[in-house]
Amino acid sequence: MKMKSEYLIVGNSVAAIAAVSGIREVDPDGEITLVAKEMHHTYSRPLITYLLGGKVNEAQMLYRPEDWYERAKVNTLLGTEVTSVDPEARAVHTADGRTLEYEKLLLAVGGTPIVPGDVAGTDAEGVFTFTTWDDAEALRAFIEERGVQSAVVVGGGLIGLKSVEALIALGIDTTVVELADRMLSATFDETASRLAQKRLADEGVEVRCSTTTCEILAQDGRVVAARLTDGDTIPCELVIFAIGVLPDTSIVEGSGIETDRGIVVDDQMRASAEGVYAAGDVAQARELICGEKRCIAIFPNAYRQGTIAGRNMAGDDATWHGGLVMNAVNVVDLPTISVGVTEALDGEYEELMQLDEDAYTYRKIVLHGDRIVGAVFVGEIERAGIVTGLIREQVDVSAFRDLLLTDEFGLISLPRDYREQVLSGTERR
Repeated sequence: MKMKSEYLIVGNSVAAIAAVSGIREVDPDGEITLVAKEMHHTYSRPLITYLLGGKVNEAQMLYRPEDWYERAKVNTLLGTEVTSVDPEARAVHTADGRTLEYEKLLLAVGGTPIVPGDVAGTDAEGVFTFTTWDDAEALRAFIEERGVQSAVVVGGGLIGLKSVEALIALGIDTTVVELADRMLSATFDETASRLAQKRLADEGVEVRCSTTTCEILAQDGRVVAARLTDGDTIPCELVIFAIGVLPDTSIVEGSGIETDRGIVVDDQMRASAEGVYAAGDVAQARELICGEKRCIAIFPNAYRQGTIAGRNMAGDDATWHGGLVMNAVNVVDLPTISVGVTEALDGEYEELMQLDEDAYTYRKIVLHGDRIVGAVFVGEIERAGIVTGLIREQVDVSAFRDLLLTDEFGLISLPRDYREQVLSGTERR
């Protein structure tokens, strides 16, 4: 069976949906087909932990209204897995034997969770990953059926932290094991990591750093404990692997499309094959500060990339100005934000800091010359948006650098021309 579309989108998360909107801004009527492995209507992946923890319901999970596909004039093939791409034939092939032809193709397939191959016992009942709605449903069913009381989360990064938050909400005794010497080491500096770990300890969560799981112990096929590389064994009924995701480049294997860590794209989000684009977690695009091409798996970048890809697929000339590593997460109701470079790389960088450990408040700005290249906010995050804009626009802050961490700092502190850009919404996107 063959089908042909003017625009074919593989994926159904934020980058794919942004691409549809981008196409429709330029081409209101071109035929769009969206194919995705999951059966669900487009949903907000960051909410899956809240779904598991009972803080949101299924209706609140939807990223767009139920009639959005119809109103956007999108043909959907949900529950359909694309297995390969043939750029010469301008076609993709699906697991159920279909061939989908295209004029323009967007690959927005995201990433796949990492489960270490050298850990014994990962096939035991009670071992999960946690990145999709189906994962949340499977976890909830298992926890309810087994009456789970204790869990081990392998990984102290963002996915691990969100997993812990859901488990806390369910009243499950949780231990985190993290191979690095601190939690959130890829996102925070040592001070912010310490505050986050201290906040988790307040909730009874034990964090074990500089170790990880080397074996899952089972009895009658069910998880009973996790053995660590430091020799300790932690009794548990549930293990969640939350050590990150890898861009899913398997779809283009053997196609000739250039890949590195992800699918390599230019500043128009074009892959190396004619008519093929990539966006979101699978795309390896230019990073703003260092200029190198990196995969940055965060929601705002995926949305911007999807929009640019969609507009360019429809004939526009939109440009990607570079991604920015940025994370905003609550650590058991403690708000945190990190942006860009969070630790001085060498003597050419300067750090401005304010810390009140008892109040769980911490603000830090990293400068390179007269420009901000990174920041960390814990507890007090009110001005994080302004600082992020200054980083993204690479604004010279020399005239007001002494105000950056004061209570007086705000929009009025910024140069007039930049302030007018902010207020008019014309900042570079």
